Amino acid sequence: MDEINLTLFLSAIEPANKTIYEQARARLDSLVKPPGSLGELETIAARLAAVSGKLHPSVQKRAVVVFASDNGVVEEGVAAAPQQVTHTQTLNFIRGVTGVAVLAECFNADLVVVDVGVNADIDHPKIINRKVRKSTGNIAKTAAMDGGELMSAIQAGIDIAKDLRDAGYGAVGAGEMGIGNTTTSSAVLCALLGYKTEDEIVQTVGKGAGLTEEGFINKISVIKKALDLHKPYGKGPLEALRTVGGFDLAAMAGLYIGAACYKLPVVIDGFISAVAALCAVRLEPKCAEYMFASHHSYERGYALAIGELGMEAPLKLNMRLGEGSGCPLMFALMDAACAVIENMATFEEASVSGEYLDNIKNMESFQV
Repeated sequence: MDEINLTLFLSAIEPANKTIYEQARARLDSLVKPPGSLGELETIAARLAAVSGKLHPSVQKRAVVVFASDNGVVEEGVAAAPQQVTHTQTLNFIRGVTGVAVLAECFNADLVVVDVGVNADIDHPKIINRKVRKSTGNIAKTAAMDGGELMSAIQAGIDIAKDLRDAGYGAVGAGEMGIGNTTTSSAVLCALLGYKTEDEIVQTVGKGAGLTEEGFINKISVIKKALDLHKPYGKGPLEALRTVGGFDLAAMAGLYIGAACYKLPVVIDGFISAVAALCAVRLEPKCAEYMFASHHSYERGYALAIGELGMEAPLKLNMRLGEGSGCPLMFALMDAACAVIENMATFEEASVSGEYLDNIKNMESFQV
């Protein structure tokens, strides 16, 4: 794929169905409850209806997609864990023993693992091979990838979205695995927000998986060095991803684009997932209509990214694992939202009428 073909995908994205959204809202208001009393569940139900084009949506078949890739910037000592953990955990996803694997099984979601750049040879029938190459470049010294590699990673995400849609999936979640990818995510977010000084950069940087204070200070310095070297400011999300990003980030951005193209609701996990989502929305704002935030990540920088998206996550659990671990939890909320709009009775069906119903209608007239 090249940028011309990417433009074709972006231009093919349609808005979510506003007519169905209004119909869903009307049905939700007619159900036997005070108007709006189920809060965010009602919004989720109406948005799912708009995305699917169906008044009674379903997300019973769903998957978390984990894109695994290594990052050359680990050479700079920005991560507490050694790079080989990326390879080990990629295999552990298939074994079903990681955080996201356990949660996915608990909430009846499939786990799709995609190798887009692990720095090892992987030959496993349950791991999809879309390896662009083994690891990105060290962004403190060179660009993460070239333009062709960027497009290959984005295409991998788009293709996975199409394959899942064709296989009958009703929702997908965006996950990742890659030692060092909080560093690349912070760098991309800084590029998108125009953050250049250390005082600005520190707002996007966390300690990841257990960095010491010394390591944290070094991480900020490395990100600033990379940004000073590549100067990605004002050049758009593609250049940010190419110069200071990662294959996992680019592939997740592709998944979001593909989900919007193929009318699939797509769940944002935490910090890294949110930065990739912001890249997709900067490329085509209509992508946001297909995105659902899951949990408010404890990782520093998440609030900036999700705020730029104009979203608020319904779950606040102090989670910061990544991997896509928040996605199965959001699938459970989506199940609840679908059950409400599908199975609750209307006032008429529940034989509720008279003075109480008149009071409810009066309450509706005062909603803002």
